[in-house]
Amino acid sequence: MFCYQCEQTAKGTGCTLKGVCGKEDAVSNLQDILIYTLQGLGQVAHLARKKGVVDQRADQLMLEGLFTTVTNVNFDADRIVQLIHEVTKKRDELKANINGQLEGPAAFQPGATREELLGQFHEAGLERHIEKMDEVRAGILHLILYGLKGAAAYADHAHVLGYDHPELAGKFHELMSFIAEGSHPLDQLLEKAMETGNLNVAVMELLDKANTETYGHPEPIKARMTPKKGKAILISGHDLKDLEALLEQTKGKGIHVYTHGEMLPTLAYPKFKQYDHFIGNYGSAWQNQTKEFNDFPGPILMTTNCIQQPKTEYMGRIYTSGLVAWPGVTHITDRNFAPLIQDALSMEGFQEDAPEKFTDVGYARNTVLGVAEVLLQKIGEGKIKHVFLIGGCDGAKPGRSYYADFAKATPPDTLMLTLACGKFRINSETYGDIDGIPRLLDVGQCNDAYSAVMIAKALADALGTDINQLPLTLVLSWYEQKAVAILLSLLALGVKNIRIGPSLPAFIKAPVWEVLQNQWGMKAIDDPQKDLAQILNQA
Repeated sequence: MFCYQCEQTAKGTGCTLKGVCGKEDAVSNLQDILIYTLQGLGQVAHLARKKGVVDQRADQLMLEGLFTTVTNVNFDADRIVQLIHEVTKKRDELKANINGQLEGPAAFQPGATREELLGQFHEAGLERHIEKMDEVRAGILHLILYGLKGAAAYADHAHVLGYDHPELAGKFHELMSFIAEGSHPLDQLLEKAMETGNLNVAVMELLDKANTETYGHPEPIKARMTPKKGKAILISGHDLKDLEALLEQTKGKGIHVYTHGEMLPTLAYPKFKQYDHFIGNYGSAWQNQTKEFNDFPGPILMTTNCIQQPKTEYMGRIYTSGLVAWPGVTHITDRNFAPLIQDALSMEGFQEDAPEKFTDVGYARNTVLGVAEVLLQKIGEGKIKHVFLIGGCDGAKPGRSYYADFAKATPPDTLMLTLACGKFRINSETYGDIDGIPRLLDVGQCNDAYSAVMIAKALADALGTDINQLPLTLVLSWYEQKAVAILLSLLALGVKNIRIGPSLPAFIKAPVWEVLQNQWGMKAIDDPQKDLAQILNQA
């Protein structure tokens, strides 16, 4: 195998024996073959669209296939094999609308069995790009691919809620067709990278609409972070539809439902507040789940990405839904969560109330923009001298203490926004307020990065300037492909001088990093005190 799409990759260069994420070599290689077949689907679907043929199932297969290969989603080889054959079947159906001979991925014929497919890895694997191109162009091409994976995850979240956009779906096919073509000049690759970023902006806007029109705009609340006595179910991941179904099915059954990880911000949605058994949050970010899930006295539902290899101690009480899967873990396909509910009723749950602890959530764009005039006034008066966005994907790799140290060192006249599971590095501390405005504002999930962008744009528009002239600095933590999509979105919007860490992606070799530095002024994080001093001195 060869995989270097996440920040935790072995030795900072690539996993070649087994993924640090727990992925076996067969699963990794099958995922590469799935990506290759998706490139073929992109070639055919893109040409078919030029002839006016739009196939909704082809659109959805593209999203599901890309999302399936995001880090910590699907570890089940059999399900990947099934998806490869489904993608190929749809691709071949669409070929009837196209004249002429197609080459490359569009002509690839996958083997019928897992063993036959694995024998085709060297024809379809990721390394063929690296072998055919220099480091810079291969790195930018994979930046596009990984950005598309992240954007597809967000698009699939929107689709689950019934929100689709044919033009956006067509853009996925177009960009995957571009990747299928192979070698390209650097300027064209950079152009397509920006197109990927703009695509993700539009996708996040669609997802924001899906979430807020379905569940209301998040409202500030103090979310409970400690358990209460009683039977319990834990839900992790990102999927709001799964959460809604679980809350409906547990209503009146005497079971407390807790969020974990990126589900924490859902406690702020008005529709979910109506469920009085939706108690609060248990635990922290995804990389701590093996201990936290082991200690949780109830069943666990894992939605979307972020699953880790389950420990034997809780293997029998963890469930998956949607695209996430692990061999041996019970998968629920129809949102009938009766097995979890029966598990919860059969277990004792928490034996006593834990001491109360709370954190502030619900400061998405609607809330923050509602007090935009106040923020502008505070900025004008010098009471708010700088705003930091500190967040992104969390992870287990050493060096992530940087973000907690940075947040603690920020002066009392500065404001912090946070989002994604990186928030757990900083949201356990008390930072005070500025004239009643909490210094730390939780914008939401990584899915809610659109909120942060809209807040920044609105402040810039009100001040008659652009985002780069604001007293605003982005200090981001990176882990998987959703973070890549968000980074490309920020670059496409013209945001410069972003600081990123804790280490650079393995596919961003030194020459690629030089391009990102020269074009957008990106910086790698260093020492928190040193970075903070430099930012504030330049402000």
